[in-house]
Amino acid sequence: MDNRVRDAGRPVREFMTGVGLLVRGLGTYARNPGLVVLGMLPALIAFALLLVALIALLVFLGPESRAVTWFANGWSDGLRDLLRVLAAITIVGVFALLAFVAFTGLTLAVGDPFYEKISERVEDALGGVPNAVEVPWWRGIFRGLAESIRLLVFSAVVGVLLFVGGLLPAVGQTVVPVIGALVGGWVLALELTGVAGARRGLRLRERRELLRRHRFLALGFGVSVFVCFLIPFGAILGMPAAVVGATLMTRRMHGLPIQAP
Repeated sequence: MDNRVRDAGRPVREFMTGVGLLVRGLGTYARNPGLVVLGMLPALIAFALLLVALIALLVFLGPESRAVTWFANGWSDGLRDLLRVLAAITIVGVFALLAFVAFTGLTLAVGDPFYEKISERVEDALGGVPNAVEVPWWRGIFRGLAESIRLLVFSAVVGVLLFVGGLLPAVGQTVVPVIGALVGGWVLALELTGVAGARRGLRLRERRELLRRHRFLALGFGVSVFVCFLIPFGAILGMPAAVVGATLMTRRMHGLPIQAP
C-alpha cells in the first residue's frame, strides 16, 4: 500500500482506537461490579448539583434569551422570535458544554480517592508504572480543582464564541454542535487523564502537550465520552469507565502495554 494512503488513514484509525479505549473501559467496568458502587457515588453528587443548575436555567430560559437578544427588540415579531429561539437553543448547548467540563472536574475532585484506586487497579493489572509518583490525596484534590477551573475558563471563552455562532441560521445548528463536541471531547480527555497523569508527575501543561502529539487518539476517546455523557444517566454510569479508558490511553501514549501479560 502507498505510504501516502496509509498516512491518510492514520488519523481515522487513531480516532477509532480512542473510541475503542472507552469501549474497553466499559468492558472492564462491566466485569467488575464492585466498581459500580465505587464510581457512582461521586458522580451522583456532581450530577445532583448540576441538575439543580439546569432546572434553574430552564425556568428562566425565556428571560435569558430575551436578555441576550436585546438588540432585536425593535425587529419584526417573526424575525425577533426566530432569533430568540436560536438563542435559547444555543444557551442550552453552551450550558451542556460547560456542564460536561464542570461535571468531570467536580466528580474527579469529590471522588479522587475512588478514581485513583480504580486507575491504580488497572495499571497494576497491566504491569504497573515505572517510577510512579506518590501524590497525597489532599494535594491531588487541590491540583485537580485548580486544573478544572482553568479548563472551565477555557470552555467558557469557547462557549461565548459558540454562542455567537449559534445565532447564525443553519451554521449554528450544524457546524457549531460539531465544534462543541470536539472542544468538549478535548477538554474531557485532558481532565480524565489527570488521574493517571498525576501518577507520572504530569501537570496540565504537560498532559496537553502529550495529547497534542496523539491528538486524534485523544479526540476519539474524548468525543466518545462526550457522546456517552449525553445519554440519560450516561455520565453517572460511564464515569468509572471513562477513568479506566483514560488510564489505558495514558499508558498507550507512554508506550506501555494495555493488554494483560
